[in-house]
Amino acid sequence: MSAQPASSFGRARPHTQPDATGQPAAVVRIAGVQMASGPNVAANLNEARRLIGMAVAQGAKLVALPEYFAIMGMQEQDKVKVREEEGAGPIQHFLAETAKTHQIWLVGGSVPLVAGDRNKVRNSSLVYDDQGKLVARYDKIHLFGFDMGTEHYSEERTIEPGGDVKVIDSPFGRLGLSICYDLRFPELYRAMRDADIILVPSAFTETTGKAHWETLIRARAIENLAYVLAPAQGGYHVNGRETHGDSMIVDPWGVVLDRLPRGSGVVVAGINPEYVQRLRKSLPALTHRTINRC
Repeated sequence: MSAQPASSFGRARPHTQPDATGQPAAVVRIAGVQMASGPNVAANLNEARRLIGMAVAQGAKLVALPEYFAIMGMQEQDKVKVREEEGAGPIQHFLAETAKTHQIWLVGGSVPLVAGDRNKVRNSSLVYDDQGKLVARYDKIHLFGFDMGTEHYSEERTIEPGGDVKVIDSPFGRLGLSICYDLRFPELYRAMRDADIILVPSAFTETTGKAHWETLIRARAIENLAYVLAPAQGGYHVNGRETHGDSMIVDPWGVVLDRLPRGSGVVVAGINPEYVQRLRKSLPALTHRTINRC
C-alpha cells in the first residue's frame, strides 16, 4: 500500500494531460522484484520471469531485480561456479531476451561475472534497454563484512570489488547504480551528482535490515533529492540464510510510494522526473554543499 505525504508539496503534480491509461503523460511506472532465490539458476530465472511479467502487467517500463537474483548458493563459492563472461551465458541471455520481449528497461540486480582472480567474481549490476541491449555495467564497490554471534559474512573472500561510479541516461532520467552494502556509504551517491533514480538491488540480512534498511533507503532519497528503487531478496533461503525483504520505492521527499515487507512479489509506483527538478529548484541543497565538494 502506498504511503501519502503530509502536504501537497510532497506530491508530484505534473502539468501535463493524461494519456490513454489516465496517468499524467510525464509519469512513468517503475517496479522492483522481490524474491527468495535458491541454488538452482534455472529455477530462479523462471521465478524472475514470472515476477517481471507481473510488473509489466501493471504498466512498469523500468523493472529491477534484486542482488543475487540468479543464485543464492549453498556455499559462497557456488556463485563462482556459474560466473559468466560479459555478454555471454544463460543469465545474461535471459536478461537481454526478457527486456526485448517486454520492451522494458531491465536491471539485473547483480550477476556473477568473471573476475581477475579465478576464485572470485565481480558482483555486477547490468542494465538492458528495451531492445535487449546491454547499456551499463556497475561492479559492486563496497564488500559486506559482518561478524555478530552466529552470523558471519565476508564478501571479499569470493568477490573482487569494482572501483567506478556509474550513472547513465535513460528515458526515465539519469540512473545511478549501486548494490546492497553500497547503501551505507553516502559519498558514493554524492559522486553520482545528478542521478534522478538511484537503484539499490539488495540482499540485506534480516539482522541488519530490520535495524537499518528503511532508514538508509529514505536517507539516500532525501539527501540526494532522488527516487530510490530498492528491490530486495526477502525470506528464508535453502542455504539457511534469512534476508530482510521490504523492497520499496521512495520518492525524493522521502515518501515510501510502495513496499513489500515479505515474500515474492513486486513493488510498483509512478514516478515523474520533472518532480525531481522542481524539488531541486525549490530546495537546492545539492548546490549548497561546501565541505569536500567535488
